[in-house]
Amino acid sequence: HVQLVESGGGSVQAGGSLRLSCTVSEYTGCMGWSRQAPGKEREGVATFDTDRSTTYGESVKGRFTISADNGKNTLYLQMNNLKPEDSGVYTCAHYEARPANCFSGALSTLATTRGQGTQVTVS
Repeated sequence: HVQLVESGGGSVQAGGSLRLSCTVSEYTGCMGWSRQAPGKEREGVATFDTDRSTTYGESVKGRFTISADNGKNTLYLQMNNLKPEDSGVYTCAHYEARPANCFSGALSTLATTRGQGTQVTVS
């Protein structure tokens, strides 16, 4: 059973940057980040698989980068050029899948494990 612990959220002005971190107990399967704003459905932001393949939601392509440090068992989400619509609770998530079945559009519905979430506020 994978355990996930996020850190790195906070408040930033539009155009600024933040980096989120997720410590994972086991580096396996499809890992990624989803987010949820008040009154909106959870959406997948980015995924990272064990073959180091990545996918991104359309709204964050070119601005966000997901990466992993295997030695530290940590998943990162570098967020640049942040916009107010990026605000929400960001959650690290995981589900078992082969790389071909690991993509951001599925993360929010297929995730079997989620962290506690970290708040990101862009003003």
